[in-house]
Amino acid sequence: MRARVICFLLSLVVLAGSAGLATARDQVPAEERDVPWTGIIPDCNSDMVLLNVSERFARTESTFWNSSLTITAYDHVKPIAFRPWGLDYIPRRFCSARALMSDGYKRTVYYSVREALGDPGLFRTEWGIEYCVVGLDREWQDAPLCKMAKP
Repeated sequence: MRARVICFLLSLVVLAGSAGLATARDQVPAEERDVPWTGIIPDCNSDMVLLNVSERFARTESTFWNSSLTITAYDHVKPIAFRPWGLDYIPRRFCSARALMSDGYKRTVYYSVREALGDPGLFRTEWGIEYCVVGLDREWQDAPLCKMAKP
């Protein structure tokens, strides 16, 4: 009886070990695909990135919310993560900053910079940028408190 129990437990261990191998997958870096990504993404404090966030925020506030609220300056810009989900995903850089708003308040901004998701080749000319200003996510797209804008 004891031999059967030991044999049963041993077979469970072997089965559990092989299940882990079956779920493992190869990670092919995004730079080595048929349509490769470069993996080169601007830093969090890049003027181009921060200007893009500011312009898009001002346009959204003006167009959809009839508001003159703008981002006037940034400080405490810092990276949160780079490629947090692995090499085989589209390269992304996650960042946070504190924004000084035109109404005098300081609000946290979370944003991600990713390689352009347009057509391959010459048409990939821009960076894709997504952002969320804490307290001003009016449609709750990244709710709660911009949590969904983080990795």
